[in-house]
Amino acid sequence: MMKFIANFRKDEDGAVTVDWVVLTAAVVGLAVAAYTSIQTGTVALTGTTSTYIEGRTPGGAAPAPVTP
Repeated sequence: MMKFIANFRKDEDGAVTVDWVVLTAAVVGLAVAAYTSIQTGTVALTGTTSTYIEGRTPGGAAPAPVTP
């Protein structure tokens, strides 16, 4: 039994797996943070662009007068 415990303590295969799990979690966290930052900027830009386009007339012509 003591030999099994000594071999278990020397084995480093599980430690490498834990390292990869931690690194993967860090990369996923950074990706989520970047996505949130980009999403906020694009939503604001889309709203500004929409407001600008709604105030424009196609072809730059003035709106046609309404006749009764």
